[in-house]
Parts: sequence; C-alpha cells; structure tokens
Amino acid sequence: MKYIVMLGDGMADYPIEELNGKTPLQMAKKPNIDTLARYGQMGMVKTVPDGMKPGSDVANLAAMGYNPVDCYTGRSPLEAVSIGIEMADTDVAFRCNLVTLSDEAEYKDKTMMDYSSGEITTAEAAQLIQAVDKAFRTEEILFYPGISYRHCMIWHNGPVGLNLTPPHDISDRKITEYLPENPVILDLMRRSYEVLKDHPINQARQAKGLNPANSIWLWGEGTRPAVSRFEEIYGVKGAVISAVDLIKGIGMCAGMKVIEVEGATGNIDTNFKGKGQAALQTLLEGQDLVYIHVEAPDECGHHGDLKGKIRSIEKIDEEIVGPLLKGLAEAGEDYSILVMPDHPTPIAIKTHVADPIPYLIYRSAKEVDSGIDTYTEETARATGNYKEHGYELMRQLLDGE
Repeated sequence: MKYIVMLGDGMADYPIEELNGKTPLQMAKKPNIDTLARYGQMGMVKTVPDGMKPGSDVANLAAMGYNPVDCYTGRSPLEAVSIGIEMADTDVAFRCNLVTLSDEAEYKDKTMMDYSSGEITTAEAAQLIQAVDKAFRTEEILFYPGISYRHCMIWHNGPVGLNLTPPHDISDRKITEYLPENPVILDLMRRSYEVLKDHPINQARQAKGLNPANSIWLWGEGTRPAVSRFEEIYGVKGAVISAVDLIKGIGMCAGMKVIEVEGATGNIDTNFKGKGQAALQTLLEGQDLVYIHVEAPDECGHHGDLKGKIRSIEKIDEEIVGPLLKGLAEAGEDYSILVMPDHPTPIAIKTHVADPIPYLIYRSAKEVDSGIDTYTEETARATGNYKEHGYELMRQLLDGE
C-alpha cells in the first residue's frame, strides 16, 4: 500500500462575488480529484488549534500528523533546519522577509506594498541578504540567505513571545500599528531600508519595472524544533516534496526524505509536472508515503490573483494527481490519498484564516459510492463529517478507517 498527501496550500476560499458566489475550488476543472470525491470520503477538519495563528507552519504540522500544541516552537526554526543552520538551545530564529515598502520619509508611515518583493529571485536576494548581514552582523545576530524573499536571522540568546506580525497579513496597509515593540528588531528593520533602497540589485529591478526589496521584515521567531520522527510514530517511511523551506524543514525534523525537484519555485510557475513525476518515482523506489506540498494557490491568494488561484488548482489536478495515480495503477500498486489544503487563503482578504478546511480520503482498494460529484468546500461541509483535530487525519489515512 502506498500513501499520498496532496496538499494545495491555501486552496480553500470564501464565495466570491466575481464568481457568482462560487469559490476557486468550485470553478476549477479538476476531473481527477472530483473522481476521487465520487468514490471516497469527504468532510471538514480544523487544522489550526484554538489560540494559534493560522500559519502554514501550524497547519502543515497538523496535516503531517503532528499536534501543533505539543511540538510547535515557531515558524522560523523549521525554515532554519532546511537552510542547514545548526541551532543551539538558546538560539532564536526569525523569518526575515525581503519586502517592498512605500517611499514615505518616515519608516513608520510606509505601506506594505509587497511582502515578497515581486517574488524576487534567489540569486538577487542572496546579494541583498549578504549586504544586510555585512551591515548588522554581531556576535549575537547573524543573517542567512534562503529562497526568493524568505530568509533567516539567528539571535543567540534572543527573546521569544514578541507577537510579531507576518508581512503577508498586512498587504496594502500602513505598517504603523504593526511595527515590533522590541527596540532591536525595530531598529534592524528601519536601518535595513537605508542599506537596501539604493543597492545596485534594487536599482536594476526598478529599471525593469520590478518591485525593489527595500526592507527586511522580521517575524515568526522560535527556538529549536521539537518534532519527533515520523516513522517512529506511524511506522511508515515518508518523503516530502516542496519548494518551500518551511515544509522541507518540517520534513527534515520528522526524519523524512526531502525530494528536490528542478524548477520547483513556490508559486504558479513551479514545476507541477516534475513534482508529480518525483512523487511517483519515490513511491515506486520504496517510500511508503509522499507528502506533496504546492504553494501556488496560497501565493495567488495573498496576491489577490483569482485566475491564478483557479489555474494552480487545475494544474495540481492535471499535472500531479492524474499522472501520479495513473502511474501507481499501471504499476499495480494499491494506494490511499488524502487531498486537502492546510488553511484557507481567501482572495478577498489576501491572508490566512483559521476556518476548517475540506478534506478528501480515497482508497483504491476500498471505493465507496459517496453520492458526491465534486471536491469543494460546500460539498465537504454538506457531508456533516467534521474533525476537530487536523492531526487525526494522518492516522485515518494510514489505518484505512
């Protein structure tokens, strides 16, 4: 038996007026996933525990079978693991976004124009983070480059519990009331604007009509992760396929194999087909479970890109789910698949919410007639099936209940 988790990050949404009250999941052409819905089990599940923020960190931990209440120590430490940073028990990691702020004279008066600096390339971003590290590195504070706009700061013996705001939560808003209270963090962010605004990389980007990465934004702090090994808990060997450091970091902490896919980017230009091929190959080569994470629907949600969000769902179905299941059937492998988002990222508000999400479990050797024609928020809700704890889905997938 092979097991698959197909996670479309931020895939769920609210009804949209422009779509006559429908959601992207309702509008997307996804014949493969809809067929699974017809012969599988659907319902709603809560992936974000009460009192926790609806981030991809918390929600993906739950989707991967971990109770975030027990093991979550912060988002950035998970990303730090993926980057290869060795953290001491007293280290605190911070996510360091490269963002685009407006050009008001006073930092506090600026607006969050783009939390991703136009999806800046990794090569460009590396030079900017090097400039930041050169300007601000001390014996206690160090900066490390990651992927695209996502980077890391380590503060030896640093503080936690700072209640810092993710930049994607304040798109198009003035940053005034969202600035950190910690004076060191605020000073680093303010001074970074002077380091970055006239950097040659940003001058070149502006000449091309691209958003400059003119400030860092620090958030998501936490200490070294406390995630147990997946195989020890569930008794199966797992692999993770993702373009995002956060998900890779969770996989690495869980002792899962991390599969790199050429051209995987974390947005809608990602190599969907390559992810599907890599998933099939790793399952046929001996892995029991593969966790396929696609960031594109979430990124489109954050940018208010309705057409892109619909298209990203369609490409998940067409280029990952369809070929993967066909390949397993041709190889004579029975399989169970869980299809789900981690959290909704509604187009209307451009950020995450903690609402329950629709899930679908299908078993090739145990088809049922669900009476449902399509996988959507509405059809999942109508089943009346509801799970309070997202981490329970992994056990249900593996146990065949």
